[in-house]
Amino acid sequence: MMAISQNGTAYELSGPSDAPAVVLIHGLGLTRSSTWGAIVPDLSQNFRVLTYDLLGHGQSALPNVEVTLRSLAKQLVDLMDELKIEKAALLGFSLGGMINRRIAIDFPNRVSALAVLNSPHDRGEEQQQIVEKRAQDTAEGGPAAGIDVTLARWFTKDFMETHAQDVASIRQIVLANDPKNYAAHRWVLAEGVRELIAPDSPINHPTLVLTCENDTGSTPAMTRAITAEIDGAEAIIIPSLQHLGLIERPELFAHALRDFLNRTLTKQ
Repeated sequence: MMAISQNGTAYELSGPSDAPAVVLIHGLGLTRSSTWGAIVPDLSQNFRVLTYDLLGHGQSALPNVEVTLRSLAKQLVDLMDELKIEKAALLGFSLGGMINRRIAIDFPNRVSALAVLNSPHDRGEEQQQIVEKRAQDTAEGGPAAGIDVTLARWFTKDFMETHAQDVASIRQIVLANDPKNYAAHRWVLAEGVRELIAPDSPINHPTLVLTCENDTGSTPAMTRAITAEIDGAEAIIIPSLQHLGLIERPELFAHALRDFLNRTLTKQ
């Protein structure tokens, strides 16, 4: 059942109350249910699963602070405090995979493990400028700016043809975002990655880094680069899919995440 925190964050808890805690963090423009709806039932069989909506997304209140990677990290830490979750495995998709790395750096004692899914890293200066230009276009045109191009980057052509209603649903979720808030989060996705490259305080938690073979924004090369910066991290590249492989083939992600969590959290 959905609840609202003292700070206006919409969230849901599922799974055994005495099981290890797992937090699922969605990405830009999406919501907790649209991103994780097919994964929660699987993970909540053995884990206490927390899902929530980012600032101003879904059913969460619009922020009254500047949207930065650190304020997004604080949103989750504050929620964990309120729910008395001392430590959790943080599974973050895209922007969520930046938020969980920021928390692992700033609040390492709150993290039991990390899964960084389809999340960007060092893009190189030329690609970085392209991404920042897209963020600027969003600030001017809102969520609708380039939405068709975005969806074509997110889903495979076959899925767009055979699951048109699912794609249309994601399109409507993105378009329903508050334009100013969406633009602020897109800028964090674009520029905030710079603060995660080779951090001064290295991440040393058990970590799984996963992306899809044809994800042009969070490439296999980026996944390998993130893995190389975290001692003992594991990398998985899922064939053929694009950025929203998590929605297109959720069972592949659920299997990888369940295996990682079972191996990692049972040791702690």
